[in-house]
Amino acid sequence: MYERKLPVELECGLHLFMEVMNGKWKISLIWCIHSGIRRPGELHRKIPKASRRLLDTQLKQLVEHGILAKTVFDQRSLKVEYALTPLGETLIPVIELTAKWGEDHRSVLEPLFISE
Repeated sequence: MYERKLPVELECGLHLFMEVMNGKWKISLIWCIHSGIRRPGELHRKIPKASRRLLDTQLKQLVEHGILAKTVFDQRSLKVEYALTPLGETLIPVIELTAKWGEDHRSVLEPLFISE
């Protein structure tokens, strides 16, 4: 198992937020689950650029941080679903505001990422 070389900095709320949200696909996963996509296979189809293993790792981390709840259904073919916890729901306004910021500044920022 991975062991951290540097301790987590908890003295600042921003550091704590970044620690929880650190991961390329976590915000996308949270938004997809908020939008009604709950099964791992559906999430992978919605975010095809991410490997299944990476998505599974980030889903597990979000569950460990209390952002998501994982339900495993007791049936013959394994069925797993994810849902936002009340804590996870509090991230939705933050994500919406962040997305709005990106849209509001698209004309300035987008050219920086388009290769000519």
